[in-house]
Amino acid sequence: MHNLVYVLLRRIHVPLIVLVCVYAVAILGFVLVPGMDDKGNPWRMDFFHAFYFVSFMGTTIGFGEIPYPFTDAQRLWATICIYGTVFTWLYGIGAALSLLQDPTFQAILRERAFRRAVRLIIEPFYLVCGYGDTGSTLVRALSEEGYRSVVIEIDQGRITALELEDMAMPVPGLCATAAEPENLVMAGLKRPNCAGVIALTNMDDANLNVAITAKLLCPRLPAIARAESRSVEANMLSFGTDQVFNPFDTFAGRLALALHSPGMFLLYEWMTAVPHEPLREPLFPPHGRWILCGYGRFGKAVHERLIAEGIQVTVVEATPATTNAPPGTIGGSGAEAVTLLEAGIKGAVGIVAGTDNDANNLSIIMTARELNSGLFMVARQNQHQNNIIFEAAKLDLAMKRGTVIANKIFALTTTPLLADFLLAARNNSNAWANLLVSRIGGVSGDEVPQTWALKITPADSPALYAGIAEGKQARIGDLCRDPRNRDDCLPCIALLIKRGEAETLLPENDEILERGDRILFCGRFGAGRQMEWIAKNHNVFDYLYSGEERASGSFWRWLMREKDHPASAEDRSPGC
Repeated sequence: MHNLVYVLLRRIHVPLIVLVCVYAVAILGFVLVPGMDDKGNPWRMDFFHAFYFVSFMGTTIGFGEIPYPFTDAQRLWATICIYGTVFTWLYGIGAALSLLQDPTFQAILRERAFRRAVRLIIEPFYLVCGYGDTGSTLVRALSEEGYRSVVIEIDQGRITALELEDMAMPVPGLCATAAEPENLVMAGLKRPNCAGVIALTNMDDANLNVAITAKLLCPRLPAIARAESRSVEANMLSFGTDQVFNPFDTFAGRLALALHSPGMFLLYEWMTAVPHEPLREPLFPPHGRWILCGYGRFGKAVHERLIAEGIQVTVVEATPATTNAPPGTIGGSGAEAVTLLEAGIKGAVGIVAGTDNDANNLSIIMTARELNSGLFMVARQNQHQNNIIFEAAKLDLAMKRGTVIANKIFALTTTPLLADFLLAARNNSNAWANLLVSRIGGVSGDEVPQTWALKITPADSPALYAGIAEGKQARIGDLCRDPRNRDDCLPCIALLIKRGEAETLLPENDEILERGDRILFCGRFGAGRQMEWIAKNHNVFDYLYSGEERASGSFWRWLMREKDHPASAEDRSPGC
């Protein structure tokens, strides 16, 4: 408020002074110029009548000689004042319009509007720093799932794009650098309903500053950051950043996972996808010799993982000395046929186009396909604007830096229990993953499954918690019944039960639930809301548990009291 008033007065103080002076002189003139009353006696205006007359004269609302007809002297003075006040108003209005177009004043107005929008958020929200490819994908996914977000982005063009986005929920955006702590505080960092800070700018230093600020000002707050340099990643982890994601390492790890465990790769892809994505088909990358074009940060991460999987890799790099490429590297960009032939493209089984230029990567893929059409094609996509041409290239696997990180952050942020499940799943075989993927595909339909967690606490599941407290042996199968017909099953699967520190992977439907349990489910969109209804509504839970519909009103309960007794736990089926 102080900045707004200061800028306002500084820019229009001269027009205001001129306007006040002109009005003062006009009023004084009407007081001093003699007039005549209706009886012909000399009369002078008082200051009140003079102020009243000049007010409607100067604003051109109308004109009338009050309280008596003017003399020639008064009319002459009125004529002078008319032109003087009109020109003064034009000058003042011009100065005001110029102020409204001033970038500084507009920035202050936007900042005030942003502060107000953040104050009006009463739900938990995530503070997202950076609205590039990753940030926009994440914010859109959070909005579709009903999570509020606040965005800080240094590029005004992206903030404008955010304002034009048709989000499911309004997202306040501020054009500022996220590296400054004051901007983070302005965006709600210290507000009690801030659920976490996510640093996704394209500068590692800025992400590092965001993570440090979050941990110093709000140690309790979850901090998630993107880091494309391993040194910055280690630095972030050293002071307690909760999650640090390197897009290059993440993708390289997924490619390695697809090589030795395609079923587990597919499970990871489905579990960490954003809502309403189509189900990805299984991938079976071949074993043999691969060609890697580009040995930057991405190329190094892929090379390391491929070597760890026992894959023979031939590197193609335009500047091998600068990037410390391994011995045997072929010099060149990889877009030329002669370079790929020298790298042995005819005998290779796969190629990775991993430079930081989308045009070069597509050129590499097209040249390689002409020389060896049976290659497994992997390419790095740097700009989301090139989605159309990368889809037209018909790649087997595309590395979209923004999507890789946004999907993983979305999944682990909205469903923290998913991280425990994925960690436990890695200890199982590819055959186990294939069976689970088959089960999930059977219930999820054509879209990726939705994941949700159910906590058996008085606040999160009052009906389920109360039923267990009363001695009812509720089972997972009871939660998986359809509230509209208990003989039907909801399209969902229980993935994990966490009871204290103990974990049970893929629990059976007859697993008896206890208070304090945390259960991870996945299934078709909409099943989670129905399960939430079961856990919170006492009548629905009693119907699914016992098969009897309980009267909701006290009068009806009085009429039907003790009419029927619930079936014992031994007489009930385990449910779905």
